[in-house]
Amino acid sequence: MKKRILLLAGGQSGEHEVSLMSARSVLAALPRDQFDVTPVVISKQGRWLPPTDTARALETGEAQGGGDLVLHRVASAEGYDAVFPLLHGPMGEDGTIQGLLTLAGIPFVGSGVLGSAASMDKVMTKQVLASAGVPQVAWKLATRRDWKDRPESVKQSAEELGFPLFVKPANLGSSVGISKVSRPEELTAALDLAFSLDRRVILEAMTRHKPREVEVGILGNDAPIASPVGELSFDADFYDYETKYTAGRAQMHIPARLPQDVAKRVRDLALTAFRALDCAGLSRVDFFYVEETGELFLNEVNTMPGFTTTSMYPKLFEAAGISYSDLVTRLVNLALEER
Repeated sequence: MKKRILLLAGGQSGEHEVSLMSARSVLAALPRDQFDVTPVVISKQGRWLPPTDTARALETGEAQGGGDLVLHRVASAEGYDAVFPLLHGPMGEDGTIQGLLTLAGIPFVGSGVLGSAASMDKVMTKQVLASAGVPQVAWKLATRRDWKDRPESVKQSAEELGFPLFVKPANLGSSVGISKVSRPEELTAALDLAFSLDRRVILEAMTRHKPREVEVGILGNDAPIASPVGELSFDADFYDYETKYTAGRAQMHIPARLPQDVAKRVRDLALTAFRALDCAGLSRVDFFYVEETGELFLNEVNTMPGFTTTSMYPKLFEAAGISYSDLVTRLVNLALEER
């Protein structure tokens, strides 16, 4: 008997359009002889769109207004065997939708409330990974209240880390609101931008040499496996939003051109992070590799990475011999197994 799957896409984050692209790929790939899949697009206003509007949004890549509030629609998900919440960023990858589905008693693909929330929040991620002995670049936390009442102390924190450095909102995905600050006089504008988006901000030191950016995929629940390591190369100063989502700005290299022992360390550290953060189902774990010194630093953990057929996560597992269709099938089965 076919399993009934509810595929959620869109959502309220800045990665709404990426989610719609991912959903089209997953819809085409889930085997029709195993699954009966119903897509529902969530608008940028948080409304669950009816079938006609959902189909139009998936076709055009843009969701219109209307639809029902989430609490009115979640009850309709009770008839499904599992939900694939293919949502990125806030209100999708941060434990919110995971909590709602947990309350409704519906199995879903990916990490639960704890793993999703801890991985989305950069401060919590760094604190958990530090306790697990996972190497990271030096960093400091600043709050909006600090910036308002004690701006000199925030500037002092930046001075202690040294320039250049990065300023990042703690709880946003997709490189939104991130600034590279090369000189002290650029700091105020960067902090104003970050604090306009989040009440907590990370100040993050840069490595002495420009690092290489390498990524690894994790698949599984209690016995996760790591993919081969991939590498991104690009000309920009860092992997910002424009570089990430503009065709031709970045190139993937799978497998990454790394010494065998370095690739093994990347995969081992990624599995350690996955377990420490209580992730499940899938994650893409991103690292900085400083070739000159041999250092590795974990950058971030994505619990619902981009999922088009050309995205890094499925490409990593394709290199491991797992096709896109097999990968999405495994993820749904992992959801049913976990819950």
